[in-house]
Amino acid sequence: MSISAPIFAPARSPLTLALLVLPQASILEVASTLDPLRSANRHLGHEAYRWRVVTPDGAAAPLTCGLELPSHGPLTAAEGADALIAIVGFRQSEVATPQLIRDLNRLAPRFQAVGGIDAGPWVLARAGLLNGYRATVHWEDLEDFAAAHPQIDTQPDRWIIDRNRFTAGGAAPAADLMLHLIAQRHGQALARQVAQSFLTTPRPGHEPQVLAPAPALLDPRVAAAIARMETRLDAPETAAQTARAVGLSPRRLETLFAQGLQTTPAAHALSLRLAAARRLVTDTRHPLAEIALRTGFSSPSALSRAFKAKYGTSPSALR
Repeated sequence: MSISAPIFAPARSPLTLALLVLPQASILEVASTLDPLRSANRHLGHEAYRWRVVTPDGAAAPLTCGLELPSHGPLTAAEGADALIAIVGFRQSEVATPQLIRDLNRLAPRFQAVGGIDAGPWVLARAGLLNGYRATVHWEDLEDFAAAHPQIDTQPDRWIIDRNRFTAGGAAPAADLMLHLIAQRHGQALARQVAQSFLTTPRPGHEPQVLAPAPALLDPRVAAAIARMETRLDAPETAAQTARAVGLSPRRLETLFAQGLQTTPAAHALSLRLAAARRLVTDTRHPLAEIALRTGFSSPSALSRAFKAKYGTSPSALR
């Protein structure tokens, strides 16, 4: 097991974090990072955690919800903090400019630890800051991230700490990571108090980001069928094959899907494939032929027909 950075160790001195928030980040990811620390300060009765928000140009960052997040200044204003956390959402290849990447590479050694949330690991990876480390990224990007950065040990975990680097797959894992930070610095009792303030239960980093629906909410055989569909987007099987794999007749599986999801197995599988195709169309620059292949369609035209029937527009028009 790798040794964590000093920020993840018992301490009496205040911890200062600098959050590098890029345009098109999510307000939920910012709040998931900061609010557990704010709550910890409240329970402790003193300012054990401090933070400042920085942006690439020092201007307010426009978030995905339409609000603008005020900034304390450009990236250089992060200097003096103990750790730097890059919070990044959509269009990271555009909003993280080459100049920002160079500045990150130059400034990173000045912090005890550097982390990334959601698409933040993409930005850290482009700066060469995750080479030789274990890291995670939002589950929708795992395959592309691993292919683009083979020098990084990419894992599907919720959050990962590897020496002086830490990464989280999104908003909820970021909150879990902050609760772990609080537990390491001030004890499990405080971390539990903070978690209870938000009516949540922290989850460990090694858990997968996407879990099957709870059996209490969905028949476990339906959950197993959905899990099979999600892992076979590029090579979908027939509903009959799925039924046999989970130990049911096709008719029985159809009945369970109708009761639990008000749809058919075939329709649900198609919906999963089209949702994946839509993410790839909007969030990547992959050619439509590659997107069709990765989502189980025989050709771009087959993808376009199914896509337009569901979303009312073609993949090329949406892009």
